[in-house]
Amino acid sequence: MKASRGAAGAGALPTLLLASTLTIMAGAVVAPVLEVIRGQLDLSGTAAGMILTAHGLSIAVASPSVGWLIDRWGVRVPLAGGLVLYGLAGGAGLFTESYPVLILSRIVFGVGAAAVFAGSTVALLSYYEGARRDRVMGWRSTAMSLGGVSWPLLAGAVGGISWHAPFAIYLIGVPLGLATLLFLPKQENTAQANDEGPTERLLPLLTRKPALLGFYGMLVVAAILLYGLAVFIPFRLAEIGIEKPFLVALISTTSSVTMSLIGFAYAKLRSDLGYSVLLRATAGVWTVGFVLLGTTGHIALIVAGTGLFGLGMGILMPATTVLIGDTAPPRLRGQATALSGTASFAGQFVSPLLLGPLVDATSVRTGFLACAGLAVALLAALLATGITDPDREPQQTAPAKQAAA
Repeated sequence: MKASRGAAGAGALPTLLLASTLTIMAGAVVAPVLEVIRGQLDLSGTAAGMILTAHGLSIAVASPSVGWLIDRWGVRVPLAGGLVLYGLAGGAGLFTESYPVLILSRIVFGVGAAAVFAGSTVALLSYYEGARRDRVMGWRSTAMSLGGVSWPLLAGAVGGISWHAPFAIYLIGVPLGLATLLFLPKQENTAQANDEGPTERLLPLLTRKPALLGFYGMLVVAAILLYGLAVFIPFRLAEIGIEKPFLVALISTTSSVTMSLIGFAYAKLRSDLGYSVLLRATAGVWTVGFVLLGTTGHIALIVAGTGLFGLGMGILMPATTVLIGDTAPPRLRGQATALSGTASFAGQFVSPLLLGPLVDATSVRTGFLACAGLAVALLAALLATGITDPDREPQQTAPAKQAAA
């Protein structure tokens, strides 16, 4: 199953892996200087928070249209255009002194980020197959987690110069867009190049292959848990007397470290164990991790709980990405993949609305135990249904033998 009619150039994989880190850094680059921006522009806490979240809503809304463009015209040009838009709109903060203009630039930036997320994912799914693709998707998971550490550190380093300075980091999207045009192969019109036959639309596909809805549901759960951990782990550490910023940052990056490490082993795990075992193991380690966070006050066990979450994320992200890409037919791969962005950023948006009031009314420990309960529910669903590898389904009977989620 190939969506591309040409071979990717030698520089394609480094370009796509680096592009994959950009959605991770979308808000992280601004976070270190957010308080400075709030003071300089005299903003309320809610208004300042919009600088971090406006692009997420934009990604969620724009992703379906981006996916349609990729399916219609191929991945190369939409990805290149998205990277350039990402760089220019993100870099606009270098010169912006007006809050409305800054928010507008963040909304436009989100459209570029949606194209980067969907385009880089579809390209990796299209240009690599079999065991090679499993390795590449594991490397992507590692690259994304490393980007989640390195980009914020760079932003913090230059943030001492001016609150505008971190926005310059976004400009990396411009040369990456040019590299995309250079290294990625030109493609035929995707709608014409793929399978002949009646054109299928995305909504009927979701009805015919409900497994896709299950995979999107996993991404929503992952996003809720991820943001629950990121927001509340500093509060939990403060409860046990750990408040020094460096120690808090060091412990908070444990999940990124374990996610990076498991990415290198993902291909072998996928080959040896298969999707059902891997995803059930993910829900299991998440359950154990959040139980540790919610019940123990020992620092070593809290670090272990944080690390277990990252281990699960390092498995879930490449697994669901490939499952979604292989479950959808090639002509709809862009739209199906783009909905992953909608699911993930919808989960990010919902997470504080669900967990914030609960933590405010009870405690951080209760919030983490609620996260454990959500992981248990995911595990129960996976145990009840199972997952079929789309690569191993006979093509003639694929409609009748749908993967379950």
